[in-house]
Amino acid sequence: MGKYVLKRLGYMLVVLLILSLLMFLVYSMIPFDRARAEAENFKPLYKNDPVGFENKYQEIRKELGLDKNVFIQYLSWIGITPINGKYQGLLQGDFGYSYTEDKPAQELLIEPMKNTIFINIFATVLALGITIPLGIFCAVKRGSKRDTAIQAGTIIGYSIPMFITAILFIWLFACQLKWFPVTGMKTPGSNYTGMKKFLDEMKYMALPLIVMTFSSLGGMTRYVRASMTEALTMDCVRTARAKGLREKVVIYSHAWRNALIPIITLVIGWFIGIFSGSIMIENIFGLNGMGRVYINALNNKDFEVVLLLQMFYVIVGLLGNLIIDIAYGLADPRVRVNK
Repeated sequence: MGKYVLKRLGYMLVVLLILSLLMFLVYSMIPFDRARAEAENFKPLYKNDPVGFENKYQEIRKELGLDKNVFIQYLSWIGITPINGKYQGLLQGDFGYSYTEDKPAQELLIEPMKNTIFINIFATVLALGITIPLGIFCAVKRGSKRDTAIQAGTIIGYSIPMFITAILFIWLFACQLKWFPVTGMKTPGSNYTGMKKFLDEMKYMALPLIVMTFSSLGGMTRYVRASMTEALTMDCVRTARAKGLREKVVIYSHAWRNALIPIITLVIGWFIGIFSGSIMIENIFGLNGMGRVYINALNNKDFEVVLLLQMFYVIVGLLGNLIIDIAYGLADPRVRVNK
């Protein structure tokens, strides 16, 4: 397995370099001049001196390394070639600068990343805790009235877009019942600490968590049911029943183990997806998460922040695929990841 992992890591490095170059080239083609935008801040000082303003503009271009061709700029961004005699790229731990927030990009992402990971882990664990038992139940009771009713409900839930669900839940729970606030992360003007702070934040996060969990129930339940239904028709399950094993042992020890392969993709995929940010939910409910930071960075042309986020998403995606392949081998010995 060690050789397999090292081989995959080598492939991942090549893919990462190719994708990083493509992303950098795409953003370099956008008609936006960061040096010009920075120079505009000095325009009042050169109101009657256009030559001085132009010189200042060229100076800023040189400071940012924009006077070089795009491939040299890419190598400088990676940290392979210097900018003005200094190596200040990703390899040196310089992940860019947010000109909108006037701080290093990594500092801008610390708090939003914590919020995104928290709400997504909470919603994912809650959804899996509901959908896995529910999917197994539907597969075992396939064709019954309860299974039919659940399947009808999952189709409806699967068909409704998340933003429609969010609007309906806001109208019901926030506007009509007034159980939860509509937007925000905490009570305005509050300075709570300890448990009171946690409870106040959970009050504001409750409605987004309910929406995220509800929206994922339909698709995940159907996925688990389909995998479990296929596993229950396998010869090994029939043999286990023929031996006289208890039904619980047949379902949870034999059928569930064989149903794990496709479900692993679902489970790990959801957990890996927590880092990408719930863009829609975070913007609807005004949550300070990575998805909202991403949208704001795009709107404000803060492309160093956008590139950092996209590089992070690429790395997480590549590592997620590797983890899924390794998990396949652990769940099913027939899958030989070391070959």
